[in-house]
Amino acid sequence: MGNAKSSAMSKEILEDLKLNTRFSENELSQWYENFQKQCPSGRISPDEFKKIYERFFPDSDAAAYAQHVFRSFDTNDDGTLDFKEYIIALHMTSTGKTERKLEWAFSLFDVDKNGYITKSEVAEICQSIFKLIPKEEQENLPADENTPEKRADKLWSFFNKKDNGNIVHLIPFTGKDLIYLETKWATKILSLK
Repeated sequence: MGNAKSSAMSKEILEDLKLNTRFSENELSQWYENFQKQCPSGRISPDEFKKIYERFFPDSDAAAYAQHVFRSFDTNDDGTLDFKEYIIALHMTSTGKTERKLEWAFSLFDVDKNGYITKSEVAEICQSIFKLIPKEEQENLPADENTPEKRADKLWSFFNKKDNGNIVHLIPFTGKDLIYLETKWATKILSLK
């Protein structure tokens, strides 16, 4: 997927990204130039990605969450992120449509990539998120979500699933449900504070 090691972004990738993101040609060119400087090979490895997260969360343990985010962004499962995957992920998580954000959130929580989310996968992601939140901020969270276990239970209860149930996908939620998911789940549950 994408480009490997070239000095200029191909027209094909540029056009594809202009079509599939809200970024302008100028923004994409700037992103590409910076990406090439930071990743001369044209790819980001899991270790490099983890280091990026460690810079954003210097006082936290970012390794587990970075690993999960990397897995969800590596859409072709080659163990690296190329420029196209990186930009699509950036777009999807920051300015993309709600449906695309939910698709990404599903891929984040589907740890084993089997097409289902289980309660244990929700707990695993919540554990990794909590490692990013400073202890003093954890103490300020509402009582029903001030531990990773409580937060996972609260999220799981939203879907009215038994402990051994599975979530197949999030897209069928529409209207108010979709807005609720966007604000309460994709935003609050995935928020870092």
